[in-house]
Amino acid sequence: MPSFDIVSEIDKQELDNAINQARKELATRFDFKGTTAEILAEKDKITLTAEDAARLRGLREIMIGKLSKRSVDLRNVEQADPEISSIGHARQELKIRQGLEGNKAKEIIQAIKSQGFKVQSQLQDQQIRVTGKKKDDLQAVIQFVKSRDFGVATNFKNFRD
Repeated sequence: MPSFDIVSEIDKQELDNAINQARKELATRFDFKGTTAEILAEKDKITLTAEDAARLRGLREIMIGKLSKRSVDLRNVEQADPEISSIGHARQELKIRQGLEGNKAKEIIQAIKSQGFKVQSQLQDQQIRVTGKKKDDLQAVIQFVKSRDFGVATNFKNFRD
């Protein structure tokens, strides 16, 4: 029976490339000369630190710009509120969301069911498996999911006959 998976993930290599490009720009920008500003990448988090709120805002603009140029879907980048200390140091975390969380997955499944497609959809470990008897039904589901904005990036993989 034909099937495919709906997932929400960011290409790790493109994310790494965007971080490296942002670091290179940070090293060459005139307004950051002689200041301590850095971009730290962890597993699913990017931490931006700067001397003050204005430089942090500039640093965040550099990072978001590089992410969008590398085609990283910004709907999966969650920006936490900036933390500004009493002595002026500022930091902000950008959390990278991978996989479909419970509420978003249920919302997508309900939307597919409400359209009356002749397919079955179920949540399996942060991805949705959609199965049906005909390829045309599955392709109609893909077009439907692409046409709606669920607030997260939606990718399709593992298309099987």
